[in-house]
Amino acid sequence: MGERDWRPFVYGGLASCIAELGTFPIDTTKTRLQVQGQKFDKKCASLKYRGMTDALLKISKQEGFIALYSGISPAVLRQATYGTIKFGSYYSLKDFLENGEESVSTNICCAVVAGMVSSAIANPTDVLKVRMQVLGMDNRLGLFACFKDIYNLEGLSGLWRGVGPTSQRAAVIAAVELPIYDFCKHCLKSKIGDSVSNHFISSFIASLGTAVASTPLDVLRTRLMNQRKFIITDRKSSNIYKGTLDCLIQTVKNEGIMALYKGFIPTWIRMGPWNIIFFITFEQFKKIF
Repeated sequence: MGERDWRPFVYGGLASCIAELGTFPIDTTKTRLQVQGQKFDKKCASLKYRGMTDALLKISKQEGFIALYSGISPAVLRQATYGTIKFGSYYSLKDFLENGEESVSTNICCAVVAGMVSSAIANPTDVLKVRMQVLGMDNRLGLFACFKDIYNLEGLSGLWRGVGPTSQRAAVIAAVELPIYDFCKHCLKSKIGDSVSNHFISSFIASLGTAVASTPLDVLRTRLMNQRKFIITDRKSSNIYKGTLDCLIQTVKNEGIMALYKGFIPTWIRMGPWNIIFFITFEQFKKIF
């Protein structure tokens, strides 16, 4: 391993934070759309939004534009952790295993490992982000107060709620996104070179496949992360969903199979610009430094 091994970690973390800041309002609409329509959760039972545009307009009008950035602090903290570990690990593993030779199978394996490990470590920041996005301007707690609230009421396990589908989703995203991007970039090099246009086209193609593959798991993890324990008796407490499989079954049973694709449009629309901003920024960091 060379002396530059730390650079993919730094570039990945910085580029992830910049991409998150630029696309976060779309992510907020996605989260709101994914949690609505749950029959057993009174706060989320009604269908308040008809789609991404309707959600953007209603949130801005009813809660103020700043509500679209509710949860931005844990989101940036998440990217600083998740993005740094994910992209740094991926490119470091690739360099170690491939020795300059491109291999799709090696890329996928490296991406899956990097995605699962980084998402599991960063899960508490994801839980905080989802809770703050759902509450919007009704949330009167800051980042650390929200963290303390979850820890006091739900224990350490509350901060790792939904870690199963989160890791699975990260593995799917990484397995689709990074290898497709690298493959497209490699194929386009001979025609348009290692240019911004190449990075733009490659990242756009990668985003569509990622959105299709990851949205069902994203819906499940968002719902699991948003749920709190509720009291049945003085001595017992329970959850709306017992786990990932139960969440899947109840969602399909009560809302239909297409409920697993709630928030697909904002997911896809956000992934396109997110990937474009990320990969162009990442590549520019590599060239500059």
